[in-house]
Amino acid sequence: MSGHSKWHSIKHKKGREDAKRGKIFTKLIREITVAARIGGGDPGANPRLRTVITEAKAQNMPAENITRAIKKGTGELDGVSYEEISYEGYGPAGVAIMVDVLTDNKKRTVSELRYIFSKSGGNLGETGCVTWMFKKCGLFQIPVEQIGEDELLEIVTNAGADDMTTEEGYYNIISPPESFGDVFKELEDKGLKPEVARLTMEPTNYVDITDEKSASQVLRIMDALDDQDDVQQVYSNFDIDDSILKKLEED
Repeated sequence: MSGHSKWHSIKHKKGREDAKRGKIFTKLIREITVAARIGGGDPGANPRLRTVITEAKAQNMPAENITRAIKKGTGELDGVSYEEISYEGYGPAGVAIMVDVLTDNKKRTVSELRYIFSKSGGNLGETGCVTWMFKKCGLFQIPVEQIGEDELLEIVTNAGADDMTTEEGYYNIISPPESFGDVFKELEDKGLKPEVARLTMEPTNYVDITDEKSASQVLRIMDALDDQDDVQQVYSNFDIDDSILKKLEED
């Protein structure tokens, strides 16, 4: 599995998910708040809210944090009003990059994103310039020690998933967006705990990165964007060979 899933695997390998759990919670709380503001605080009647609550549970977010975020969204508690925006552009080696943000200051956010792109040898583009290279889907990542491959494949296929691969100690499961909840419920019913469970954008074509310099530049811009406070998700269509990744880790 390449592109965006490759980026997730890289983040797992570097231990960034656990190291930045507080930051992950902050991003999820923003998303829950916005989802509740737009569609109401009842997960049963608000698919977007139901999905992000699923993601939050996958990250072991405490129930009280989820409830408080919902109440901020519905106005029962005071909270910041966030604007939801997606930005697109090209990074080093011509890789396509999409960035989802939730911000209370659009001018500040776009200025910071433009700086990150330009500093890293890329450029922020017009709306729609790379969207056509991605499709929306559900992504789950489960440690291989939790279950055997054949058993898991049968479970997720019956629940509506349409692809599963194994990479770097994880099963990567891809589902249509409309099957996301069904797949998660089936995994939960079987006692399985995904370390990643979210709606994402999967590349439909890829850019192969074949040299260390370009690989280093691509990873640098992805890290910088992921670390920007207003950024919720970053997607890209790069595919870096594992041998290059290993060499970069050793340097």
